[in-house]
Amino acid sequence: MTLLTYQVFKTVADIGSFHKAADLLGLTPSAISHAISSMENELGFAVLTRNKSGVTLTNYGEHLMPYVNAVLNSEESLRQAVAEFNGLKQGKVKVGCFSSICTNWMPEIIKSFEKEYPGIWIEVFQGTYDDVTYWIKNGVVDFGFLSTSSAGDLSIEPIYRDPLLCIVPKDFQKDDAAESMSIEEMSRHRFVVQRESTDADIQNYLKENKLEVQTGYHVVDDLSTIAMVANGFGICIMPELVMNDIPYEVIRYRMEPDACRVIGIAALNPQFMAPAARTLYNHIIKKYRNYE
Repeated sequence: MTLLTYQVFKTVADIGSFHKAADLLGLTPSAISHAISSMENELGFAVLTRNKSGVTLTNYGEHLMPYVNAVLNSEESLRQAVAEFNGLKQGKVKVGCFSSICTNWMPEIIKSFEKEYPGIWIEVFQGTYDDVTYWIKNGVVDFGFLSTSSAGDLSIEPIYRDPLLCIVPKDFQKDDAAESMSIEEMSRHRFVVQRESTDADIQNYLKENKLEVQTGYHVVDDLSTIAMVANGFGICIMPELVMNDIPYEVIRYRMEPDACRVIGIAALNPQFMAPAARTLYNHIIKKYRNYE
């Protein structure tokens, strides 16, 4: 099989259409169909399921995709290395990130990096901690942002301490004049909580402090959580970085005991990143590291 065959397979799988993949790759639909058929004949099993609603991966195709990603990423790394030997900085870097990194850091990262390295293009994938972990392990992205508590067995370089805050409605009546919120006081209020894949650090804080929250609201994204709190449906715990440019009127309290999430950059093999990915990786660490 050729690199073009792998690229055709990945493009069809990502887009879910032979015709759209043909347009994107500048090939005819028949050439796309022939490439996939030849690939399946050579492998001895089907990698795609064709039906009226589109094209999806078979179970075999799903298991094969990480290896195809690895081949394509290796080809990109080789191309970048050759360009680097010739004194050029070019290529593409795919980065996974969660919501608050995407809104707070990525615009400035892209602008500052492309100003210095105009030949390198950054592709951003936003999702939950679980999404970013999956993308890293399956070669969808070169590296990604995670909290250290969500990285699991991935290698991660800590770069930023992000304090956790207790967020309450603007008309909240505090029990005392303290400038921080205690576990005891928080335990007396209803919470708005997110899925563990979205706020693993907050879930860890609740468990470590034996804070059994009462809630009827289980949301996914940060803004929805703050909106529910602002409208008086409960309180929540939120990383400080999330609270930048929040459009709702709420009050923020430090917590006792205090806590933070540690944000880092995770990669499958940090020592063997493509030149463009390594350049961006170092750029981010230099710009945002506050972790010692």
